[in-house]
Amino acid sequence: MPAIHHRFAVIDGHRVFYREAGPVGAPILVLLHGFPTSSSMFRNLLPLLADRWHLIAPDHLGFGLSDAPPADEFTYTFDALTDLTAGLLRHLGVHRYAMYVHDYGAPIGWRLALRDPASIAAIITQNGNAYQEGFQPDFFRVVWAYWAHQNTQTEEGVRQALTLEMTRWQYLTGVDDETLIDPTTWITDHARLSRPGNDLIQLALFRDYASNPPLYAAVHDYFRASGVPLLAVWGRNDPVFGPHGAAAFKVDLPNAEIHLIDGGHFLLESALDETLPLIRTFLTANL
Repeated sequence: MPAIHHRFAVIDGHRVFYREAGPVGAPILVLLHGFPTSSSMFRNLLPLLADRWHLIAPDHLGFGLSDAPPADEFTYTFDALTDLTAGLLRHLGVHRYAMYVHDYGAPIGWRLALRDPASIAAIITQNGNAYQEGFQPDFFRVVWAYWAHQNTQTEEGVRQALTLEMTRWQYLTGVDDETLIDPTTWITDHARLSRPGNDLIQLALFRDYASNPPLYAAVHDYFRASGVPLLAVWGRNDPVFGPHGAAAFKVDLPNAEIHLIDGGHFLLESALDETLPLIRTFLTANL
């Protein structure tokens, strides 16, 4: 099996953890994880792609093994997380790459693309949203309420997403065979969410997520102007970002490949065998 390297880099004074694999000089794929996990969500995928592509999967600040400065010492926004990701890529000498985005990784990826469209060779989105149609109201209703009015009641609503029960729910909902999901995933994610002060980090990002939908029009313009190759591999039963969000990419990228696969938010945990051939075929054609 290809070697997976586990590394740290200091970017703008912050220690950022990343996983790296694959031949030096090979085309590059940058993998950007979502909430509430880390680059560990790609642990099974990396060795299956590292024969042909050079892979870089960072932990966002406040997640995984990257630094998590207190929310009163660092302004946690998606712009700030994008700054750090861009800084890591500069540090590693990465100038052109494909990206794989999931959940929170999507708004970071869209910002990277808007800042430097020529750097993006192709996009894989796994339940990484770019359209209003993707939001599942039953999940986002409490988030929308928090955006509108930040008070004790609305904060309590979004704090439910930081509980062990809700973390487990994100992993298991929409999966036909729950025994395929390793409980270590949600237990580890919850442990990291439960670190002292991390709740305030996550609340800051929940608030700032309101900055993402207004960015969608510019993202759609980028899609149309660039015609960037895009593959959407989407858990059709995702309770967070629904299948209409996957289909919507066709509006601005008529040649986008859309595949709805039985599974939930963390598709790689239960449907890696179905997802892998789609990813490899797409990367072979476009990277």
